[in-house]
Amino acid sequence: MVIERAPLEDELGDVLDKAIDRSGMTDAEVAEQAEITLDRLRNAIDYTERLAPAEISRLAAVLGLSEVGSQAVSSEAYPLPEISGLPFCLYPLRMPHGIGVANAYLIADCCADWGVLFDTGTGADGLWRSWPQKIKRVAAVFLTHYETEHCGGLAAVRERFRDVPVFGPAADGRPAGVIALEDGAVVREQSLAVEVWSTPGHAEGHHCYAVKVPGAPHGRPLLVSGDLIFAGSVGGAFFCAKRLNSSLEGVLARCAPETVVAPGHGPLTTIANERRFNPFLAE
Repeated sequence: MVIERAPLEDELGDVLDKAIDRSGMTDAEVAEQAEITLDRLRNAIDYTERLAPAEISRLAAVLGLSEVGSQAVSSEAYPLPEISGLPFCLYPLRMPHGIGVANAYLIADCCADWGVLFDTGTGADGLWRSWPQKIKRVAAVFLTHYETEHCGGLAAVRERFRDVPVFGPAADGRPAGVIALEDGAVVREQSLAVEVWSTPGHAEGHHCYAVKVPGAPHGRPLLVSGDLIFAGSVGGAFFCAKRLNSSLEGVLARCAPETVVAPGHGPLTTIANERRFNPFLAE
């Protein structure tokens, strides 16, 4: 069972802005090569003007983006897959953040009152407002990284669920008491196995978590991707673009196409969907 619905994290303007930043070119250089005016490019980035499909195609070629993916994001009808087949209940906890949402996730045996929490959202109010009444206990907390919108509710979680273990990356800004995990570590909680994938780039310390149920080998795997992969986009390279690209390549190589992706912002998706439609990832 999945509870789901959220807007995309990025619109075309965000995608173009990130792509230009990764390209090393200036706005003026990109506009010239794509044969559009600089004002139109900047207005598109600022959401004040829509680009024609032909302009989007030229920009995608200049910036190394997928044309199919860029047009899909621009269409405001980005294709999203049906999410089913997970061997556990997945509860996305949606909290307002800017004009979009920040996500935390509870994963639980559908017949039990316990869960494992991934990220803690923007703060206590948003977290408890979206919390499923069925979940009375938390076995463990896993943090993808330490930006406020992903760990803002940590103190409230610790207050409600005393002695809950909290895991995260070994990085500056790690909250007191958070247990640092290295790449490849596997933590078992109840029926779940959580494998740590170190994925720096958006932040110096950033983890994705691959979640499986060893006793249900035919269930679909889940990737809690933090701010690495979104439906229709990728995270900003605030720490290092080269490391972000390397992390993306590593995750795509390790994930089966049917893997469900639970990102830090926006809706759920799958690796197969993003390989088909994501401007940065589509083949």
